[in-house]
Amino acid sequence: MLIALPLLAIPVVLYNIVILFGAGNGGGMAAADEILRQPMFSIPMASGASWNVGIGDLILFLSLILLFFELLKSTSSQKVAIVNHALSMILFVVCLVEFLLIRGFATSTFFLIVTMVMLDVLAGFIVTIISARKDLDFGAGA
Repeated sequence: MLIALPLLAIPVVLYNIVILFGAGNGGGMAAADEILRQPMFSIPMASGASWNVGIGDLILFLSLILLFFELLKSTSSQKVAIVNHALSMILFVVCLVEFLLIRGFATSTFFLIVTMVMLDVLAGFIVTIISARKDLDFGAGA
């Protein structure tokens, strides 16, 4: 039953932990943005420039990887896929409410996470509708 949980909940929980515990109670947008952009490490590039990687970048990178696996999971026609779609929709609603109503969540990083969750929801429903339509077509020809 663990397969029904949306993988994109992981970066959402990580973001919540970073913002809610890292920014403190009254940090607001400036503190949230500072936490996300503060370099954790630097990678020297061949051009001589230094690529600074922050926690927000790492959360987005993890989100993209998990979105790929969520899209692969959405092609499944198992009964557990319906539960996954429903939980993904709930996760999207929670993310949207956080983005619109809670300080520290109105950042570009979280907006991109919300967009990935929305794409997961849309892909799940579109794949389910297309596969159901194909099943209906096969049933009509018999």
